[in-house]
Formats: sequence, C-alpha cells, structure tokens
Amino acid sequence: MSRPTPNDFEAAADCHDETLLGEFWAFLRQNKKWWLLPILAVLLVLGLLIVLSGTAAAPFIYTLF
Repeated sequence: MSRPTPNDFEAAADCHDETLLGEFWAFLRQNKKWWLLPILAVLLVLGLLIVLSGTAAAPFIYTLF
C-alpha cells in the first residue's frame, strides 16, 4: 500500500526546528528591525563583562573603567 500524501500539518511536523539565532535572524530580515542589532550587541558585551568580573580577569576589566 502506498503512503497517502501528507497534509499541511504533517508536512510542518516533518520540518526541522530552527535555532534561536536562526529565528531571530529571520525576524530581523522579515520585519526589518535592524536597529535591534546594536542594542543586542551592547547587551551581550555588558553581560560578558558582568560574567568576567567574577573571574580572574576582573583586575584587567576594572582598568578599562
């Protein structure tokens, strides 16, 4: 017996899931929200500085400010 053709629901279930970065990139392209990129970059840098401030790299970070 042959397999029936999949409907839209079954076809969507067979698709692979996108990663978080892939979905965010598609969101930026589709909605043309390019102004979010600098904000995200600054937040990532600040988060990285906060994480590194608790490590042995802290004396080097404090000299930046």
